[in-house]
Amino acid sequence: MKHDIHIVGGGLAGSEAAWQLGRRGFRVRLSEMRGSGETTPAHQGDGLAELVCSNSFRSDDDAQNAVGLLHHEMRQLDSLVMRAGEEARVPAGSAMAVDRDVFSAAVERELAGLSNVEIVRERIDTLPDSGATIVATGPLTAASLANSIATATGQDSLAFFDAIAPIVHRDSIDMSVAWMAARWDKGGKDYINCPLTREQYEGFVQGLLDGEKTTFREWEKDTPYFEGCMPIEVMAERGPETLRFGPMKPVGLDNPHAATPEHPNGRWPHAVVQLRQDNKLGTLWNMVGFQTKLKHAEQVRLFRTIPGLENAEFARLGGLHRNTFLNSPMVLDRQLRLRGAEHVRFAGQITGCEGYVESAAVGLMAGMMAASELSGEEWKSPPRTTALGALLAHITGDAEAETYQPMNINFGLFPPLPDVRKKARKEAYTERAKADLSRWLEARTAMAA
Repeated sequence: MKHDIHIVGGGLAGSEAAWQLGRRGFRVRLSEMRGSGETTPAHQGDGLAELVCSNSFRSDDDAQNAVGLLHHEMRQLDSLVMRAGEEARVPAGSAMAVDRDVFSAAVERELAGLSNVEIVRERIDTLPDSGATIVATGPLTAASLANSIATATGQDSLAFFDAIAPIVHRDSIDMSVAWMAARWDKGGKDYINCPLTREQYEGFVQGLLDGEKTTFREWEKDTPYFEGCMPIEVMAERGPETLRFGPMKPVGLDNPHAATPEHPNGRWPHAVVQLRQDNKLGTLWNMVGFQTKLKHAEQVRLFRTIPGLENAEFARLGGLHRNTFLNSPMVLDRQLRLRGAEHVRFAGQITGCEGYVESAAVGLMAGMMAASELSGEEWKSPPRTTALGALLAHITGDAEAETYQPMNINFGLFPPLPDVRKKARKEAYTERAKADLSRWLEARTAMAA
């Protein structure tokens, strides 16, 4: 099929961009390396939009949370990722978590259902010299294409490590020790909690420090970690209490197994390991915040010292992969186009956004931008007061190029509201964003009429 636009990469961003273009009638060639005999260090299969780390899209609260607001905005724009996410949703309190296999299958089914979208299993080694293109190869871009991008941008690629959390079989967890609850009992009893005493916690931290780690190659040694996905052993190196104020925080979790006449609801343990449902069947649970670069045998030994996980069976152990991203404020324009080669757009995590939802959101915007350009229409970006606009502005110019780092969506990227009380500020941000997005959508509709 002759195509109007070529999308390279079938992850969340590439799939979302293909959906936005395909449902508008454009002929799309979607190239995905996996399934052609090639793979990456982190992927398990060849399905489109495979989730390689957590199965969570984080908070779905669109009144108090920036990523929840981003969910809302994407739904308003008929996001494929949000549509498939609803179909694959599993319990996770106020968060949006999905069965990763159901999610990937739903994305692939919807795209395959568009007759004008051609999914091709092939590796692309170089940037094209001409023709509308979106590169959405993500943080695991193949070396040959990464080299071509580096040559085209004239900049050295930046990189960081992204670690993968282990997944445990539910029936191997000892529920006479662990219990079901959400913090402060908010959102239902959606998490499995494993309690640790002070002695158990201190022994666990020491085990993290002493455990055998993955050996880095020479070229990887100076690669920085992304703060939002820090391996637990690296956090432990920052101090003995760091984990207790991070992923092992016990606050708001009453242990019913420790109930006494004085404290009938139980007491907070010294530390807690939480597990979140990973599939619709509820048979797989991932260890929240436990991304790690420990060697596999060391993980099994150490994680089985956690109360409730003494006999844990692991469906997947933690891992580590190298992520690559562009210095986007320097090399991309306000429409995500490569300066000097404007027929090429970039989308997703390769632009320096961080997180599944953010990656898909940038893919959504890249698809809409390309559709406007192919139609000869003027493109106007979402207002910076919206989550989409704030994220786009950060990637394409608001951030300092010299210190550019991957970023999740957060209210710090939004134009400030200094006259609003701090306690009411989050709600004010979301109300302003929703109103401004509605006006932007109305203007787009009027322009198309």
